[in-house]
Amino acid sequence: MGVEQKLGEMGAVTTTLEQAMNWGRTRAMWPMLFGLACCAIEMMAAQSAHYDMSRFGMELMRPSPRQADLMIVAGRVSRKMAPVLRHLFDQMAEPKWVIAMGDCASCGGVFNNYAVVQGVDEIVPVDIYVSGCPPRPEALIGGVMALYEKVEAEKIKAAA
Repeated sequence: MGVEQKLGEMGAVTTTLEQAMNWGRTRAMWPMLFGLACCAIEMMAAQSAHYDMSRFGMELMRPSPRQADLMIVAGRVSRKMAPVLRHLFDQMAEPKWVIAMGDCASCGGVFNNYAVVQGVDEIVPVDIYVSGCPPRPEALIGGVMALYEKVEAEKIKAAA
């Protein structure tokens, strides 16, 4: 069933600029590789043929921050790695989003010591938290779907 059957004889499709922009943003998100520990294996599995994140517009993971608009932080972030994470986040183009994948990225996990950041939200603003140790690929896909809902509800901001 195509657009012709849904429209009938109207011949026109109308929407708001916000809806059109947000639809485009959700259907063409390019995630950046930032796997730091065991959660990275689950993130790679979500991209594999069995789970296929490509059907959500994420055809491939980008290795460069200049080509990505979604950072998936998968695993524990050490204090030594934190400035690198922030530098990569700053290089991403606007609009940009962050998913904290796993307990280590969300709150430090079982690593409650001086060397591990107790939540990546100390370094970058996090939009979606995906829980689990490590979370399954289905959980990451659920987090991506939650991010899509958040992006689709965004309003266009006036230029300052």
